[in-house]
Amino acid sequence: MANEKVSDVKDVKHGLGNYQQMRRLVLAVLVVVLFLALLFGQSTFPPDTPVHETIEMFGVLLIFLGIVGRLWATLYIGGRKSSEVVTGGPYSITRNPLYVFSTVAAAGVGAQIGSFSGIILFAVLCAGAFHIVILREEKFLKEALGAPYADYLARVPRFFPKLSLYQEGDTGSFRPSLLLTTLLDGLVFLIALPAFELIDGAQLSGMLPVWFRLP
Repeated sequence: MANEKVSDVKDVKHGLGNYQQMRRLVLAVLVVVLFLALLFGQSTFPPDTPVHETIEMFGVLLIFLGIVGRLWATLYIGGRKSSEVVTGGPYSITRNPLYVFSTVAAAGVGAQIGSFSGIILFAVLCAGAFHIVILREEKFLKEALGAPYADYLARVPRFFPKLSLYQEGDTGSFRPSLLLTTLLDGLVFLIALPAFELIDGAQLSGMLPVWFRLP
């Protein structure tokens, strides 16, 4: 019996690990595809104008908020997602804080072109792609965690946080390596800062053509 339980836990962790890998892959593909698409796009607000610079700075704040939020979520989940229902901290107000904060950071990446549309475009596409992963993950966790997870589903919203539900909860024990992995994953968002500055410079010098403009 003990060996069967150990085997079940390993299967659950392996299955959930596949979804976590999928999340990282989706995030990386989205960032690369949108970055390539925007090589030839430009904001209707020219670089170095107050509006353009303000949007970029707002985006930087969103990126750091997203990275810090992802670390906060990891502090609570700490590798426990496959073995128990975590309901404290960010998980008390949304079932998927890692996806929420990743979307916030993606919106910050979109802001680096100095466009309001870029913020919305990046956020919507990121949230839409994550939604597919979330649905598959929820189906898996329903089977793995049973009634406690079903109760959690009924109480806590899937994506948009409900702040009135906040509870501090227990962080349990977590591996520092998980926090480091989350930090390294989040650093991909920071690449947008110098990358879009290079794009702006190349477009202004005429090295890159501008095929479309976003407000």
